[in-house]
Amino acid sequence: MIKAIIFDMDGVIIDSEPIHKQVEKSIFERLDIEVSEEEHNSYVGKTSMGMWNEIKIKHNLGEDILAKEIVRLEVDRYIKHLLASEDIKPISGVKEFVNELYINNIKLALASSAVRRSIETVINLFELEEYFAIRISGEDIKNSKPCPDIFLEAAKELGVNPIECVVIEDSRNGVIAAKAAGMKCIGFKNPNSGDQDLSRADRVIDCFSQIDYKKIIEM
Repeated sequence: MIKAIIFDMDGVIIDSEPIHKQVEKSIFERLDIEVSEEEHNSYVGKTSMGMWNEIKIKHNLGEDILAKEIVRLEVDRYIKHLLASEDIKPISGVKEFVNELYINNIKLALASSAVRRSIETVINLFELEEYFAIRISGEDIKNSKPCPDIFLEAAKELGVNPIECVVIEDSRNGVIAAKAAGMKCIGFKNPNSGDQDLSRADRVIDCFSQIDYKKIIEM
C-alpha cells in the first residue's frame, strides 16, 4: 500500500517552466549561444547547475564562464519575477489535492531539482508550509534527475520504503528518476513543460481532478 506521495515542484505545483525558459533564453542571448527548443526541453527536471554545466560543455563556453555564477543570476531573475507578479497561482487543482491527501494522513514531500531559495519562495508564496514539512532540493543530493537520488532521499526523510511512494512528475527526467527509485509514478502532462515523454509513468493525467487519492494508495 502507498504511504507517501512525493511532488515535483516546477510544472506540477507551479506552472513555472515558461518563466524559467524566458529567463534562461535571456541568458543564452547574453552568452551569445543558440539553444534549440528540443535541447532546452531536454533539461526540464534537471538541476540548474547540471543544466548549465552541460550547456557549458556542449556550447564550448570559456573557462571564465562559471556555472554557479549563471545559476545565481538565473535564480535572482526568477525569484524577482515571481515576487513582482500579481497573478502567479498554483496549478489548478493541485492545492486542493494536496490538502485532501494531508487531511487523510498521507505523508507528503516536495522533491525539486530547484535550488532551496526558489523552493522556499514558492512554498511561502502559495502557503504550503504545513503540507510539505519535508522539502528536498537539488542542492541536497549528488546526482540530478534522471538519477533517483532526490526521491530516495525524500523516502528516507519520510521514513518509508521507496515501494510505498508515488511520485508526481511532469518531466521525462523526473519519471525516469522515480522509476529508478523503485517508486510508482504519475506523469502530469503540462503542455508548458515541452513535449515530455511520460510513457514510463504508471499513469498519465492532464489535470488533478482526474485522480482520486483512494485509488492512488492502492497502486
